[in-house]
Amino acid sequence: MESIIESSEFKIDSVDCRLPIGYYFLDSKEGSMPTFDNIKSGLTFERLVTVDEKRCVTHTKVPVLSTPMMIDLMEGVSKGLIETLLPPGFITVGYEVHVKHKAAAPIGAQVKTWCKVLEVDGRKLLFEVRVTEGDKVIGEGQHRRTIIPYSE
Repeated sequence: MESIIESSEFKIDSVDCRLPIGYYFLDSKEGSMPTFDNIKSGLTFERLVTVDEKRCVTHTKVPVLSTPMMIDLMEGVSKGLIETLLPPGFITVGYEVHVKHKAAAPIGAQVKTWCKVLEVDGRKLLFEVRVTEGDKVIGEGQHRRTIIPYSE
């Protein structure tokens, strides 16, 4: 199968992945991957968001936060926590999501998206993620990201 865009190939946990050009990887000739000692288990971050129409499904009688948008909030808060701790030239990319969407959040609801770093294994990160409206859990689960070098 031929790719329409040029890409770099790499593996995460033995899964072949492709990234658009612009991502690059260091090898032993160019330098070594830095350590990320400031990223530790237990770090947390949260954001408040008001559910608006663009985040809702429209096929229901009452528009509510869609599952893909809930996952986007979870990935975004995880990314937001880590991006401030990375040296220049590095980003994170998500590669695994295990969540349950447990309750509805209608337009206008103020939801809190929260994450906590559970594990740090080199450049691989595991997060606990949760979206709540007050005491009501909208969704929760786990999300994995990895740190990669990036050049625009």
